[in-house]
Amino acid sequence: MPHPAFQYEAAENPLRLFRFAHEPLNLLAIYNPQASDYQMPIAVITGSSSGIGQATALAMAQRGYDLLLHARGNLLGLQATARQIGDEYSGTKVRCITADFSCNRARRDFVQAAFAWQGSVAAWVNNAGADVLTGASAALPFLDRLERLWAIDVAATADLSRRAAVRMADRPVANMSITNMGWDQAQMGMEGEPGQLFCTVKAAVEAFSRALAMSVGPNIRVNCVAPGWIRTAWGQASTSEYWTKRAVAESLSDRWGTPEDVAQCISWLTSEQASFVSGQAISVNGGRRYFPANESE
Repeated sequence: MPHPAFQYEAAENPLRLFRFAHEPLNLLAIYNPQASDYQMPIAVITGSSSGIGQATALAMAQRGYDLLLHARGNLLGLQATARQIGDEYSGTKVRCITADFSCNRARRDFVQAAFAWQGSVAAWVNNAGADVLTGASAALPFLDRLERLWAIDVAATADLSRRAAVRMADRPVANMSITNMGWDQAQMGMEGEPGQLFCTVKAAVEAFSRALAMSVGPNIRVNCVAPGWIRTAWGQASTSEYWTKRAVAESLSDRWGTPEDVAQCISWLTSEQASFVSGQAISVNGGRRYFPANESE
């Protein structure tokens, strides 16, 4: 049953629901009927059904944005995010879309739907990424996992960013920004297959973000957030003593990071307070300890 604080728009409206024979993009608008008619700035957050994306959605709602949220297929998680926003920020309008960004058509229509909602977007956050560390994907060969990561984390991020930037330039509003997701170890490297995978992919995202910032400034700022050891799905699943000790030992803050830590940085980067910040990759890792503390200390 729908949450009582929300109403679901009718599916028969073709602007509200897209269905394709291949790689569907499904749009289901959710909005809070208590929200005023005053148009707030719009923030688009991909991959917002859990973890960093979910925390970012809440942080952006707190900052006063109306939200367009995305997930690949986790509709229940997406609805849970929207419900929590409705409970905590009753004036926020929320629209939800599921789309598989490995499909070019889905990416194109996602951007079109985002700007069709209220005509403009102030903040675009590309948080969606392929999960190759948990579930069945973790057992795939190296190249298969690399292809999945490249398709979503790099190609989709670049395509969505470029498409969004064109629309932003055509429909300018104050303080426009695009924020992408890197990794704090992308430049220094990390051993093992996971390190090889994510260093390859996230270094590309960081380099692209800098290049795009040079291409679309000064009216659109582009930055990259580079999380360290964060308790997302992988972090929660990694209960081994080795990974727990390593995550704590490599942070000057002596703890795992949380999705909320990353979300607060993203929220700040979209704000007026960060109006002089562009083309940057900002690590959110509690301070990187390059030589982990001696366990005996």
